[in-house]
Amino acid sequence: MLHEITQLKAGDVGSCVRCGAILFRYQKNSLDRSLAFAVAGLVFFLLANLFPILIFEMNGNLQTNRLIDGALEFLYSPFWALGILVLISSALAPLLVLAFLVSILLPMKLGRLPAFPETQIRTLEHLRPWAMAEIFILGIMVAFVKLGDFADVSVGISLFAFVSMVVATVAAYMVLDRKALWTRLAELKGS
Repeated sequence: MLHEITQLKAGDVGSCVRCGAILFRYQKNSLDRSLAFAVAGLVFFLLANLFPILIFEMNGNLQTNRLIDGALEFLYSPFWALGILVLISSALAPLLVLAFLVSILLPMKLGRLPAFPETQIRTLEHLRPWAMAEIFILGIMVAFVKLGDFADVSVGISLFAFVSMVVATVAAYMVLDRKALWTRLAELKGS
C-alpha cells in the first residue's frame, strides 16, 4: 500500500492505515543526538583500546589482554584469515562506522556540507553489518566464564568502555532520522 509522507511534529509516528505498522517516526534533534552518541562512542572506543579488557592470573603468572590482542594472535598464526575477520568486525568496522557518523554529522552541525556525503552515507550503510561488536562482547563473556574454571580472571576497564561504545553506536543509529539527514543535506546544498 502506498502512503504519503506528511509533515510530522516531534514525537509523531506515521503508521500504515491497513496493518498499523510503524513506517516512519519524527525524532526531535535527531542529528544532534546521533552526533553526540557517535562522539561518545569514539571516546569509548579509544578507552577500550588503551586498557586491558581481560586479566588472567594462573600459577602466579599474570597476563593482560587488550581488545586488539586476540586479532593479532590469529594474524600471526596459521589462522590469519580469521584474524583479519576478527580485526575488521571488532575494531576497524566499529571505528569506521563512528568516524563516518561524526564526519557526516559534525560538518552539518557547523552549517557546512560534508565532503562526499552520499558516498559516506552509502559506505556507512555497507559497513554497519560488519561492525559486530555486540557479538564480540558475547565472545568475551563466554571466554570469561570458561577461563574462570581454571584461572583467576577479572575484567579490565576496557570491557566497560567497549560495552559503552557498543551502546553509544546502537543509540546513534536508533536516533538517526534518515529523512532529516537527507533534508539537511539538501538544505546545505541549496545554500
